[in-house]
Amino acid sequence: MIPLRAQGIFWTALLLGLTLLSGCAVQRGYEAALVLADIAAGNRPSRLKECTPEAERIGFPLVTAARTFAADLYLPGERSRATVLLIPGAAEEGKDDPRLVAFATTLARARFIVLVPDFPSLRDLRVNSGNIGEVSDVFSWLVARRALAPRRRAGIIAFSYAVGPVVLAAMHPSIRDRVRFILAVGGYYNLPQVLTFFTTGYFQKDGRWRHRTPNAYGKWVFVRGNVGRLSDPRDRKILRAMADRKIRDLAAPLKDLAEKLGPEGRRVYAFIANTDRKRASTLMAALPEPILRQIEALNLANKKLHELHARMILVHGIDDDIIPSPQSIALAKALRKGQARLFLANGLNHMDVEPGFFDKWRLWRAVDALLAERRR
Repeated sequence: MIPLRAQGIFWTALLLGLTLLSGCAVQRGYEAALVLADIAAGNRPSRLKECTPEAERIGFPLVTAARTFAADLYLPGERSRATVLLIPGAAEEGKDDPRLVAFATTLARARFIVLVPDFPSLRDLRVNSGNIGEVSDVFSWLVARRALAPRRRAGIIAFSYAVGPVVLAAMHPSIRDRVRFILAVGGYYNLPQVLTFFTTGYFQKDGRWRHRTPNAYGKWVFVRGNVGRLSDPRDRKILRAMADRKIRDLAAPLKDLAEKLGPEGRRVYAFIANTDRKRASTLMAALPEPILRQIEALNLANKKLHELHARMILVHGIDDDIIPSPQSIALAKALRKGQARLFLANGLNHMDVEPGFFDKWRLWRAVDALLAERRR
């Protein structure tokens, strides 16, 4: 997060720049500056907190036709101007993650009604194709309530690995004409390429292979999400223990557990432990068939993205060490011309915001694009 005393120069320069604009653009631009500063401040004081009424957070059981979820509803302290469904990424605290709560509260201060469901699989770090139906069900529940979505339309905001299921849900005929926009932060396009990155550190940018040390958390989330698809109960137990150990401490040794794996488990571990880019595709192809089916189901690169009607605001940290930023670049290129706006900035690592001067400007533009969706 950014110390408030370090923000003065940027906000002064930004507000001076806004004087070159006119009408509602000035008002929205000023508000975007306040919103971005509040996101950076987290739970600390900010100008937005001082000048807007307190938002209300209401917890309740959300019952759809097929499922029941715990959920939080964030209501602005003044008249709302738009509605969003906010989907957390894979995080053990789910909707109660303090960073997510702070972000949802900021959105409510910006006069969004915000619905945050708790998907048990995401709390258990298991992103899977079942999340597509969950997103669709919850969105349908939201837009069916005119008190929350008067025009029966809303936007969706998603982070990291949750971006894939959200995009796929938004393409479904039952809701695709009601999803106004998607704000995707740190998302992916080609899932096999992401898996190659978080095992080997290699990714492609401008047609060339680049290397960055990946955050190993990503690959152990992948293991946690797929252990249930192995047929051998012993391998499932061992790989789950491996993932739990690494998620608690990425430096923890695994040799004692790896030696106990059976044939199926060894194929998974061989892929996860590999650091050779040239072997990655072969080892991935050797993964158990149920895991390969999930990769296929959640991959966006093999889908008919022309069926997506929603506008997209893509935000990605250039220095993201879980999902590299060329993934959002590729997603923007795969969409129809003019459908997506792309904002890249250093200092944005998923929910953590620590940008430099010019990166704040880029993120301000992204927030301004989000606020503009309230007028559409």
